[in-house]
Amino acid sequence: MAEAKPIQTVGRRKTSVARVLFRQGQGELSVNGRPLAEYFPRDTHQIRVSEPLKAAELEGLVDIRVNVNGGGLTGQADAIRMGLARAIVEYDGELIQAMRDGDFLTRDSRKVERKKPGQPKARKKFQFSKR
Repeated sequence: MAEAKPIQTVGRRKTSVARVLFRQGQGELSVNGRPLAEYFPRDTHQIRVSEPLKAAELEGLVDIRVNVNGGGLTGQADAIRMGLARAIVEYDGELIQAMRDGDFLTRDSRKVERKKPGQPKARKKFQFSKR
């Protein structure tokens, strides 16, 4: 399949940036030096992170170390997901279609809209009074 040297990729979502180090191993997945289940207590985040591995059928075959910062847990989980998908494509180029079909390689560009002056929030307006 591929060489034994580690693969390093980057994934981004909202204001989160994840640096993924991917190499062959026993299936260990650590985020900022902690196990995945400890860093992401919610099952939805854990499932979201491991989706690319399931699609590529690489669960238990590779070791993954992730450094992630910025944003909240949902943004971080999606940033890791993208970085992991990019690493899988670099590991085995034939899996690119599986990653595309799962929509793991597409950058979700949605961010929080800024608050405008004269309004309480980004789009909400103060109540209009005619008289």
